[in-house]
Amino acid sequence: MLTALSIRDIVLVEALDLEIRPGLTVLTGETGAGKSIILDALGLALGARGDPGLVRPGAKQASVTAVFAPPAGHQVLSALDEAGIEAPEDGTLLLRRTVGADGRSRAFVNDQPVGVGVLKSVGEHLVEVHGQHETVGLLDARTHRGLLDDFGGLERQVAAVGEAHSALKAARGELERLSREATNAEAQRETLAEQLAELDRLAPRAGEEQALAEERALLAAGEKALAEVSQARDLLGGDRLAHSLAQALRALERGRERALQAGAGEDHRALKALASAAEAVDRTLIEAQEASALVDEAAAAFDIDPARLETAEERLFALRAMARRLGVGVEALPDERARIAHLLNLVEDSAQAMKAAEEALERATVAYDAAAAALTMGRRAAAARLHEAVAAELGPLKLDKARFRAVVSPLPEERRGAFGADQVLFEIAANPGAPFGPLNAVASGGELARVALALKAAMAGRTAASPVMIFDEVDQGVGGAVADAVGRRLDRLAEGGQVLVVTHSPQVAARGASHLKVVKRLASDQVRTDVQSLEGEARLEELARMLSGAEVTDAARAAAKALLGA
Repeated sequence: MLTALSIRDIVLVEALDLEIRPGLTVLTGETGAGKSIILDALGLALGARGDPGLVRPGAKQASVTAVFAPPAGHQVLSALDEAGIEAPEDGTLLLRRTVGADGRSRAFVNDQPVGVGVLKSVGEHLVEVHGQHETVGLLDARTHRGLLDDFGGLERQVAAVGEAHSALKAARGELERLSREATNAEAQRETLAEQLAELDRLAPRAGEEQALAEERALLAAGEKALAEVSQARDLLGGDRLAHSLAQALRALERGRERALQAGAGEDHRALKALASAAEAVDRTLIEAQEASALVDEAAAAFDIDPARLETAEERLFALRAMARRLGVGVEALPDERARIAHLLNLVEDSAQAMKAAEEALERATVAYDAAAAALTMGRRAAAARLHEAVAAELGPLKLDKARFRAVVSPLPEERRGAFGADQVLFEIAANPGAPFGPLNAVASGGELARVALALKAAMAGRTAASPVMIFDEVDQGVGGAVADAVGRRLDRLAEGGQVLVVTHSPQVAARGASHLKVVKRLASDQVRTDVQSLEGEARLEELARMLSGAEVTDAARAAAKALLGA
């Protein structure tokens, strides 16, 4: 819903702030008062072309802000998401546009700078304009299919087609993938077979590269360590050291025996020294023997087999060479082997796999065709009902000579998709004997607006939540009963929604829940456009003016009162 419109320095409007209420809002005023300025300003906020001629003379720039309060789940929220704009937390949506006197234009959504294209895309979800110079919405053939589906209550059938199309797309993609892989595998069959045979011979294992690298490092280090141990054995002299120490010990013992034979006592200093020396040599002999045994044990622990080192290196180098050839890491070789085997199996099993995929695609195609056919039938039935409903609306709107139809025609195979196999076009024949053509084939803008009104009236309550609808002089060239019929239909369309109409018809104006009058005033020797909200006597007086012209009579006032009471 449009809740407010703020205009600054646009043509004759210096500053204007409007509160727009729900339901039917009518805009009246004398010819030339500037009613179109209000619509032009709103159009600017919705992404219309920014003409520097809209800037009020003497002003640097014009600006307009339109405030909307879309309901939860409104389709505009999806448009905001696609544009990367966060949905407003308070539900308020501000569209703002500025146009400089130099022609430069800027656009904003919730104060976030956006391109004019984004502003227009968002605006198209919020407002439909049906008027003298343009009709936005119904003239866009892309909207006709959705409108007919809403009118026919075909949501379930549309959803079924969407699901069937997704399944069909997946089945087609699977067949294409299998075909592509089988073709590639066949072209590389010989190479793949050689690679697989070599990988089978190599039999790479997960984690093998790291294990081989560690073993190789340890083996290489062990060989060097063994050389150091051998050097230690040589420096120790092997058994020669123990033999020398044993001889030294025997010599010391003989020296002690000679000293005793010479009469030296046990307490003699020389005998004590010989005893201490003998004990030290004996300990050294034992330590030397233990050291020699431990060195031998260490040497035995480094029992390096040169063949093992060579084998580990050859294996590691072979794995790395294979990985380089295949363009992968050594750790990926087991997975690469599985992939190559799968590709080769595709060549052998491709016929069976392709047949299964083709059968799946055929089933998905049949399911899609059935769902699309059911939707087509629903659309054709809905088109017939819409034809009757619109025909019933055209007569009271003085369009009884016009004929309307909704054409449901098949789409080319390549354009069939998630929304079915149909193209839907709304067409009209403006006069008897005239061929059917696009909606804008009617003679005048006023008639076009009434055609749009007839369509909207026929669809009222049968379609999804409508955007704000604007009708510009939909009552042009009609009066009396026809004008009253226009007013009734506008009032019906506004139930639970919002409709703005620019009108010269008192029958239409009397139907408004809100009445805005556009007036010109003189301020500082300059003409300005202003808008007054009319209620009570002021509204009665405006309706009387519309009924009688320049001089308002009592009879006109009585007629106006009767219109308001109708």
